[in-house]
Amino acid sequence: MSRKLPPQASVAEKTEGAKMSAPAAERNSGALSDLLSEVAPLSGRVLELASGTGQHVATWARRFPSLHWQPSEPDAERRASIDAWAEGVQNVAPAIDLDAARKGWAEEHAGQDLIVLVNLLHLISEAETAILIAEAARALNPGGRFLVYGPFMRAGELTSHGDARFDATLRAQDPEIGYKDDFDMIDLMQNAGLEMALVVEMPANNLALIAERPRF
Repeated sequence: MSRKLPPQASVAEKTEGAKMSAPAAERNSGALSDLLSEVAPLSGRVLELASGTGQHVATWARRFPSLHWQPSEPDAERRASIDAWAEGVQNVAPAIDLDAARKGWAEEHAGQDLIVLVNLLHLISEAETAILIAEAARALNPGGRFLVYGPFMRAGELTSHGDARFDATLRAQDPEIGYKDDFDMIDLMQNAGLEMALVVEMPANNLALIAERPRF
C-alpha cells in the first residue's frame, strides 16, 4: 500500500527460514476455506490481494487444486514468506509485487475468475479502498467474483467492544484508516459495476462480502 501499515495491524513472526506466521491467518483459514468451497469457481484463475504471510494461499491451493492461484504482496519479506509456504504446491505462482490501492493494476492483471482480499480494508484509507474495489471489478472476467473478508461497521455502528477498541487504536495511529461500513462497501462494489451475490456473517464478528461481475 502507499502507506506503512500500523505496527500491530497485521502481526506476524518469523518461524522457519523465510516463513512468517500470523495468528489471525491460522484462526480464520478453516472458515475461509469452507466459504471458498461454496463461492469459488470449479476452475480458473484466482488473484489474492495482500497475501500477507502466504498461509492462506498455500492452504487454499492444496484444497482447490483445479484453481490457479496468484498471490500478491507489496512487502518483499512477505513475498518471500508466501513463496516459502507455497513451495512444492504446483498450482501457486510465485508471489508478485502488487499494490492493490494503485490505480491501473487491473489492466496488468485482467482475466481473473476470483479475487480474494482478507483483512486489509480497515488498514487503508477510504480513497485507497475505492481505488482497490474499482480495480478489482475491472480485473474480473464476466461471471468472476470478488470476495472481501474482514471486520466492518454494520450500518455505521461498531458492534462489539473489541471492535471499538481496535478501530480506535487504528485511527489514533492514522486518522485516515479504520473500520469501513458494510453498506458503504456494498455501494462501492455496485458503483464499480458488480452485483452483490452474498453477505456472510463469519466467526469473530467478521463479515464476508461476495460480489460478481455480470456476464452480460
